[in-house]
Amino acid sequence: MRVVVPILLVVVWFAAAGIGGPYFGKIEEVSSNSPAMFLPEGAESTVVRDKLAAYVDDTRLPTLVVFESDDALTDEQLAAIRQTRQHIGESEIVSGTVSPPVVSDDGKAAFLGVPIASSSELEEVVPELQAIVDEQSGELESNLTGPAVFMRDIQNAFAGIDGTLLIVALSVVFVILLVVYRSPILPVLTLLGAMSALSAAVLAVYTMADADVFTLNGQVRGILFILVIGAATDYSLLYIARYREELVHYKSTWQATCKAWKASIEPILAAGGTVILGLLCLLASELKSNQTLGPVGSIGIVFSMIVALTFLPSALLLFGRSAFWPRPPKYRPRVKQNDYRIVHPAWSKVADFVRRYPRRIWIGITVLLLVACVGVGQFRAEGVSQNDLILGQSDARDGQAALDRHFAGGAGSPANVLVPVDEQSDVIDILRADEGVSTVTAIGESMPQVPVGPDAEQMRDQAEARIAALPVFAREQARAKFAAQQATLEPKAVDGMVALSATLTDDASGTAAIQTIKRLRGEMQPDHPAVQIGGVSAIQLDANDAAARDLVVLIPLILCAIAIVLMLLLRSIVAPLVLMLTTIVSFGSTIGIAALLFNNLWGYPGAEPAIVLFGFVFLVALGIDYNIFLMTRVREETFKLGVREGTLKALVVTGGVITSAGIVLAATFAALYVLPVLFLAQMAFIVSFGVLLDTLIVRSLLVPALTLEIGRPMWWPSRLTRSKKGK
Repeated sequence: MRVVVPILLVVVWFAAAGIGGPYFGKIEEVSSNSPAMFLPEGAESTVVRDKLAAYVDDTRLPTLVVFESDDALTDEQLAAIRQTRQHIGESEIVSGTVSPPVVSDDGKAAFLGVPIASSSELEEVVPELQAIVDEQSGELESNLTGPAVFMRDIQNAFAGIDGTLLIVALSVVFVILLVVYRSPILPVLTLLGAMSALSAAVLAVYTMADADVFTLNGQVRGILFILVIGAATDYSLLYIARYREELVHYKSTWQATCKAWKASIEPILAAGGTVILGLLCLLASELKSNQTLGPVGSIGIVFSMIVALTFLPSALLLFGRSAFWPRPPKYRPRVKQNDYRIVHPAWSKVADFVRRYPRRIWIGITVLLLVACVGVGQFRAEGVSQNDLILGQSDARDGQAALDRHFAGGAGSPANVLVPVDEQSDVIDILRADEGVSTVTAIGESMPQVPVGPDAEQMRDQAEARIAALPVFAREQARAKFAAQQATLEPKAVDGMVALSATLTDDASGTAAIQTIKRLRGEMQPDHPAVQIGGVSAIQLDANDAAARDLVVLIPLILCAIAIVLMLLLRSIVAPLVLMLTTIVSFGSTIGIAALLFNNLWGYPGAEPAIVLFGFVFLVALGIDYNIFLMTRVREETFKLGVREGTLKALVVTGGVITSAGIVLAATFAALYVLPVLFLAQMAFIVSFGVLLDTLIVRSLLVPALTLEIGRPMWWPSRLTRSKKGK
């Protein structure tokens, strides 16, 4: 049985990898990157989006083809634009009618509105549209922008998740493990376990997403891949370190395995359970993208823990001491438990440093961390324009820049305003009076845009003037014809509501446009409470509001949940509170330093509001992991040696493995940099830097120094407080 069971476990995991592997390519099929998909059901923009289906075909994605010239467009260039419109309309990529050219006030630019079916393969349709435009427009400069092009850019940005991201992450981890273990076998076994866990997680996530249990997006997929590789490797490192330690004391690899497994199961389950608990708190979020990360990340952590406690011990048992080739640990019965300093000379020096200056260490580090926290107020997380979400080349951003040079920034992505029929006149006046609104139209019975308010009155006055200039005998016929046309220009009413389209002066997904929507909602509320505003800007505003609410609700919830777990694990109240405080200060320092670098060195335009919450979840949950690894060993050794010697021994024997685990996790999250997405690049830095800060400074120096300074009260109210050895 000592051989059969390990073989069966290894075979089961390889089978799981074989079954789940093909789903790496399929998981994109159950993903969506539309921002509107993740808003809460009750959000105003969500309600408007759903109601708009009764006014227009919501299965289309608008695309703008922007033409511009250094001088006013000539008749030949305008003719080329009209010819381009005709060719686009004749192609199979269009779902509806291409709008006539809209010429800018300066006469130097024009754009066409091209409706594309939302079910289209955008990575094929958008280049095909660009090819038609390039062929027909000749020397005229042209760009594409709009939701369809932005979604294509997002798809291209996430295209590297299944390939590039995994290759980079696995390569970096392999090199680090090779340096740590100086063995080619251990890194391979560790990464085989990590990939098996990831394959099983991908299969489970795909199955649940396909059953509409949750809505998956590219960001969550990327985080899942990195989280599983990092966590599975971390938990494996913890087990390998304990197994290697026991091989010195036990000649039988089976006995060493049993001892190492029993010693590792509690910290691994506690560490993983803490992360899972923190992630599941995200289910209380209002944003569906955050809600999705909770179960998806938890699934990944569950498989990471299982693989570290089943596959890896089985594989190491089958390989025996040769798994550590070319430097296998030798059985040395004369080496006693208190000879650990001989085995770990470098960390013995760190422990001696902490022993001599505990008060100076914790005061000095605390002051430095608090100074770094000053930068928290400079961290800008109010959201960024959609066009800034992509790093590097972005067709949508280039097209939006061309549009901004000649038109109102919100052209092509108007705010949708649902208004009671009898209130539309007053609401139109409010919209037109706002400095953030450029033009106001309505969705008509047979036309996507019809003039309203003063524009409609001006059109009627001009028509009446032209009719009055006609001979008397022709006037009645002209009036009848105009009346028939006028009927098609009336706003479409559904359930007593009309849908207005307000083109904003600023980029629809930018901060200024979001403030315009916020201002308009405030102006409508007192006298027109039935008015509802949606569209791209409103979606951004509602997402930002939901994210701000999540910070207030979820951060205390996560802290309380993790504190309870630590109290149960460590049988103490003081120690968990100390650990939580150090982790919070470490997180604040990370955000402060991130603000300094994002604003002044890298010039980022800002950050998504959710970045703070995601960073908090991972840094607090994962940072607590390393403290759990340390403090469970401190508690174990304190029973034997007392607080002082127990703390120092735990620091020495866990220092190498925890530091290695931190470096591995930081490296895996840093791999997110290969995806040209602003959110993931910022997440990569925050988590990578925060983990290193927590591992190298907080866990290695601050926590041990505080433990020595506090002494026996650190373990109150457990019986360790009363131990005579606790001095």
